[in-house]
Amino acid sequence: MTLKVAVQMDHISTVSIAGDTSFALSLEAQRRGHTLYHYTPDRLSMVGGKVFARVEAMEVRDVAGDHFTLGEQVRTDLSEMDVILLRQDPPFDMNYITTTHMLERIHPKTLVVNDPAWVRNSPEKIFVTEFPDLMPETLITKDAREVDAFRKEHGDIIVKPLYGNGGAGIFHLHEADRNLASLLEMFQQMFREPFIVQRYLKDVRKGDKRIILIDGEPVGAINRVPAEHDSRSNMHVGGRAEPTELTEREREICARIGPSLRERGFILVGIDVIGDYMTEINVTSPTGVREVKKFGGADIAALFWDAVEAKRA
Repeated sequence: MTLKVAVQMDHISTVSIAGDTSFALSLEAQRRGHTLYHYTPDRLSMVGGKVFARVEAMEVRDVAGDHFTLGEQVRTDLSEMDVILLRQDPPFDMNYITTTHMLERIHPKTLVVNDPAWVRNSPEKIFVTEFPDLMPETLITKDAREVDAFRKEHGDIIVKPLYGNGGAGIFHLHEADRNLASLLEMFQQMFREPFIVQRYLKDVRKGDKRIILIDGEPVGAINRVPAEHDSRSNMHVGGRAEPTELTEREREICARIGPSLRERGFILVGIDVIGDYMTEINVTSPTGVREVKKFGGADIAALFWDAVEAKRA
């Protein structure tokens, strides 16, 4: 099977290939003989009910500093593609949401991965609240009095933007910290949306585990350990990746959420687990594929394309 695959992503010149999942998926698609195309979200257009983009033929190489070649931009009806990978990074804002509305017009005749309608309706920090017994105590609000009461009940808390990503804007506030009011004032000014408050999990010092699921089944994981003076484990802000295995509790979590992932057409998902609790379900552009393989785990890019090819067949 040879597929025409368009990757909607941040420009490939900006990615760090050592840890970029979109690049890993592109490499495997090319290895299988699929034809690759590249475009950025700002090149999407819709007219007469059809969705177009100025796409470039793309070749990729696993060579730092020389990892891609792009052809000329050609205005293309995206319904001519077999598969589109929806892979631009958040923020999950109205621009991101608009792209899902446009791609929904051509899915599933053209298979969009992940399903754009369900990506739109499953924000990462809200989707997880469908499983309250699997996550730490959580509050979503803009009401400062609610936050104050939550901290009085639970002690140390984490405050973060509801639609943020990559560890940006995450604050750990101790029970006696006097900065809460100022922080909430700043959040009120910066964000139109509510923000999210969670009970602080001390187990984060042992790591924040990223578990990757294909078609609702766990296929690999890495543990991300935060730097000594940081509460965030994201690797681009100093977190350290290390090999890991799934615990019984983590397998229970995956078994519980797996049916919902399959029902929503989520082929590639990454969940975050701290201790015994799931904190996020990442469905926009989940990462971790290259790190899992680096530490001797599964070739998740190959498993991904096995699943995509099966659906196209």
